[in-house]
Amino acid sequence: MNIRHLSFRLLQVYVQVVRSGAITAAARSLHLTQPTVSLQLKKLVEAVGEPLLENRQQRLVTTHVGAELYRAACDVLGRFEDFNGFLDEARGGSSGHINIGIVTTAKYVMPRILGAFYRLLPQVSVTLNVGNRAHIMERFGKQEDDLYLFSHPPSGPTVQATRILKNPLLVIAPADHWAAGRSQLRFAELRQERFLMREPGSATRMMFESWLSAQGIDLSNIMQIESNEAIRLSVASGLGLAVTSAHTLEQGRENLVILPVEGFPLESNWYLVSRKDRRMPHAAMQLIRFIAEHLHECVEPAWVAPDIASLAQHFDSAAPPTQD
Repeated sequence: MNIRHLSFRLLQVYVQVVRSGAITAAARSLHLTQPTVSLQLKKLVEAVGEPLLENRQQRLVTTHVGAELYRAACDVLGRFEDFNGFLDEARGGSSGHINIGIVTTAKYVMPRILGAFYRLLPQVSVTLNVGNRAHIMERFGKQEDDLYLFSHPPSGPTVQATRILKNPLLVIAPADHWAAGRSQLRFAELRQERFLMREPGSATRMMFESWLSAQGIDLSNIMQIESNEAIRLSVASGLGLAVTSAHTLEQGRENLVILPVEGFPLESNWYLVSRKDRRMPHAAMQLIRFIAEHLHECVEPAWVAPDIASLAQHFDSAAPPTQD
C-alpha cells in the first residue's frame, strides 16, 4: 500500500461508511453527494489494493482487511482530535469533544454528572448517545464513542470496565396490590403474577432471568415492554409487576410500592467502559477524573461504588501507550 495516496478525508469517509452501513447514509451525514462518497471509496480501495467492504443483507460490512483499516483509521483520526484538544489546552483553556454511549436506564444519572462537569469545564462539548444494550453494544463494536456506561459491560481483551455506581434492582407493584402491606414476601408467592420485562438482551432482564434460573423458578406470564417509563406506568396501572432499577423510580411520580421480596434487591452496578485499543481523548480523561473526584456530589453518596477511588488510575493504565 502506498500511504502517500491516503488522506484524512478518505479515512473520514471510510469510517462514516462503515458506521452507517450504506453509502447513501454516509453521504448524508458528511453533506456530500453519493457519487463523491463512492469515488472516495474507490480511491481508498485502489490505494490499499484489497477489498474493504462487502454487501451482506443490504448492508455494507467490512472484510477482514477492511476491519483492520477501520481500526487504524479510527486510531489516526482520534489521535489528531486529541492533538487538536491539546492545542486548545495549550492556548489557555480546556476544551474538546466527548462521545458517550449509555444504556437507557443510565439516562437518569449521566445528565446529573454532565451538568456538574459542564459547569466546571464549559468549553468541553459532549454528544450523548442513548439506546438499549444491543444498540450501545453495536456502537462499542464500531468504536463510535470514547466512553460507555453499562450495567452489564461487554467482555474481552479490548474492554476496560470499572464499577462506579450501585444499581440495585427492586420488585415494584401498584400501590393497591395485595402484597403492598406485607413486611416480608417469598418470590414463590408472586410466580403466578404477570411480570413486565424489557426486551431480550436488556441487562436488567438478564440479571432477573439469571436469578430466576438460580432459584429454579419459571414465570408463566410475561409481557415485554421496551421502555422503562412505559413499564413504570403499566405497573402503576395494574398491568403487572416488574423488576427495575432503583434509579428509575427516583424520576417517576407514579403510585408504586417496592415489595419486600426475599433475595431482593438484586445487586447490580453500572460500569464506566472504554476500549483499550482506542486512544482516550484528553477531554474524556478530564471527565473520568471529574467522576472520580466528584461523583458523590452528583448522586446519592450511598450509591457510589468503592472502585471510584482508583477510577482514573485504571483508565490511565489501560490507555494505549503514546509513541515518541
